[in-house]
Amino acid sequence: MMQQHWYRFDFALATKLADYMGKERKFTKCREIFDDIINQGRVPSESTFHILIVAYLSTPVQGCLDEACGIYNRMIQLGGYQPRLSLHNSLFRALLNRPGGSSKYYLKQAEFIFHNLETCGLEIQKEIYTGLIWLHSYQDTVDKERIKLLRKMMRESGMEEGKEVLISILRACSKDGDVEEAERTWIKLLGSNDSIPSQAFVYKMEIYSKVGEITKSLEVFREMKKCLGYTSIASYHKIIEVLCESEQMDLAESFMKELIESGMKPLMPSYIKLTDTYLRLNCHDKLESTFLECLEKCRPNRTIYSIYLSSLVKVGNLGKAEEIFNHMGENVTIGVNAKSCNTILYGYLSSGDNSKAEKIYDLMCQKKFEIESPLMEKLESVLRSSRKEVKKPVSLKLSKEQREILMGLLLGGLRIDSDEERKNHMIRFEFNPSSIPHSILKRHIHDQYHEWLHPSSKLTAGNGDIPHKFNTISHSYFGFYADQFWPKGQPVIPKLIHRWLSPIVLAYWYMYGGYRTSAGDILLKLKGSSEGVKKVVKTLKSKSLNCRVKRKGRVFWIGFLRTDSMWFWKLVEPYVLDDLKDFLKPGSETADDCAVESRDINFDSASDSDEKGSSDYSEDDNP
Repeated sequence: MMQQHWYRFDFALATKLADYMGKERKFTKCREIFDDIINQGRVPSESTFHILIVAYLSTPVQGCLDEACGIYNRMIQLGGYQPRLSLHNSLFRALLNRPGGSSKYYLKQAEFIFHNLETCGLEIQKEIYTGLIWLHSYQDTVDKERIKLLRKMMRESGMEEGKEVLISILRACSKDGDVEEAERTWIKLLGSNDSIPSQAFVYKMEIYSKVGEITKSLEVFREMKKCLGYTSIASYHKIIEVLCESEQMDLAESFMKELIESGMKPLMPSYIKLTDTYLRLNCHDKLESTFLECLEKCRPNRTIYSIYLSSLVKVGNLGKAEEIFNHMGENVTIGVNAKSCNTILYGYLSSGDNSKAEKIYDLMCQKKFEIESPLMEKLESVLRSSRKEVKKPVSLKLSKEQREILMGLLLGGLRIDSDEERKNHMIRFEFNPSSIPHSILKRHIHDQYHEWLHPSSKLTAGNGDIPHKFNTISHSYFGFYADQFWPKGQPVIPKLIHRWLSPIVLAYWYMYGGYRTSAGDILLKLKGSSEGVKKVVKTLKSKSLNCRVKRKGRVFWIGFLRTDSMWFWKLVEPYVLDDLKDFLKPGSETADDCAVESRDINFDSASDSDEKGSSDYSEDDNP
C-alpha cells in the first residue's frame, strides 16, 4: 500500500495499526510500522514504544532482547518518555534471565534502567538491587565500590541482604582473594535460615587459593560434603585446579580418581588442568597416559590435543607429533589453530626438518595464521636457501570457501553493520547459546574468520571458550556483501542470488538458519521480499529440489518436506560438519529442542501475511 502513488501517511492510523500488531505479538509488523513512523520524521507515541518492547520481550526468538533494549533506550532518549514501572522491571528481569551466562554483557543496560528508575523517582524493588549486584559480581573486573554503594542503598531503603546478595559478594571476593570480606559474608550465610548453595563453597575455595592457603581450600571442600551431604562437580574441578596450581599432584590425582568413580560429568576441565600441569612439570609420561584416558571418557577437544602436541614436540617425538597434528587437522571438531601450527613448526625447525617446516609455513599462509617472530627469523633463512619467496602469512582477503560460507550465513540471518558513510562494514556473528548445533558451529566459524576478528573477539591465552557473539573488524572489503545483503540496514535477497546457491552455501545456510523438525522435514529461514524468495525457489527447482514456502511476518520458511528433505540432504551432506550430521540429517532421532522460531509452521495453512496473493506458494507455482 505504501508504494502506491495515492498513499498519504496518517500518523493516527499508523499508531493504531502498530499498537494492534504489537498487542497481537506480531512484533515484525509492529516494527515495520514503527520504523515507517520515524522515517516520516515523526516520533512514535508512548503506547507504541511500550507495546513494541513488550512484544519483543514476549517472544523467545534470538535477538529480540537486544531489539527491546534498543527501543527502550530510544523511548527515553528520542521520545523523551518516562516508561511505566512495570516496563522497567520487565526489561530488567529479561536481562537477568539470559541463557548461557550471557547476562554479564548487559551490565551497562541494567545500570541505565537503574538510573532511569532513580531519576524518575520510581520505586526500586529489592530484586533490582539484587540483580544489579549479581551482574557486577560476574564481571571480569569487579567494581567493588559500586557494589558497596548498592548495598548501602539497600540498607537505607530498609531491605535486608538475602542469600542471593551474599553469594554475589562471595563471587566478587573470589576474583581478588578478599578473605576478610569473604569470611564476614560466610558468617552471615551461616546465620541465615537458608541452605548454603554448593557454588558458595566453590567461591570460598577459590578465595583461599588466591592467597595461597591451599589447606583451607581443602577444608572447605570437605566441609561441603558434611554440610550438604554431597560434593558437586564444580567443587571437584576447583579443588583439582587448586592442587594443580600448587603442584600437589598426588592429591590432585586422587581427587580425579574420585571424580571419575562418582560418574559425574563433565570430566574435561579437570583433564585439561592435569595435563597442562604435567606439561609445565615435564611429566610427559603421565601427561600421555592422562591424555589417552581422557580420549576414552570424553569427546575430542582442541585444548587437550594442543597440550599433548606440545609435550610430544618438547620430548622430540616428532613422528607422533605429526600424526596428532594431522589428526587435528582432519577432524573439524578439533581443528588446528595458530598455536598448534607454531608448535609443530618449532619442532620441525629445531630438528632441522626444513622441508616439513616449509609445508607448515605454506599451511599457515593459506589459513592466514600469524607466525611467532622467533620462528619467523629461523624460517626466513630456510626459505631463502630453498629460493622460496618469503610471504607475509596474514593477508586480509577472503578465500573462495570463506566467501561461500559467508553467503550461507547471511541467508541464514547473519548481520552486517555499516558506518554512516557506508565505507566500512562489520560482520556480527551471533549464535543461539541454547542450540547444540550453534554451539558446535560457532567454533568452526570462529576459526574460519580468525584473521578478520576484532581483537576483543579473539581468544586469549588460557581461555578456549568461544563466545556466543563475536564480530570482525570494520573493513571496506565487506562492502560487496553489505550492498548485496544489507543495502539499507535491512536484510534483502540479492538479485543475483541464483548464481550463488552452491551446495556449500546451502549447507551453511542450513547449519546456521535452518532446523530439522521432529517429523524429519528440513526448514530454512529467510528474510526478504516475495520476489527474492521466488528467485531462490526457482533456483532450487533448477537443482531438482522441490520445496514449499510459508510466510510468518517478515520471515519466510522454505520447507523441504518428506522425500524432498532427503534430496536436499544428499546435496549438502558433504559440506555439513561431521558433529552436526546427527542433529540435521532428516529422519534421525536427535533434534535440536531450541528451534522455537520454526514451531507451529504449517505449510497447509494460510501465511501470517497482510499481502494478498503473496502469502503462500509451493513448487507447483510458476514464480
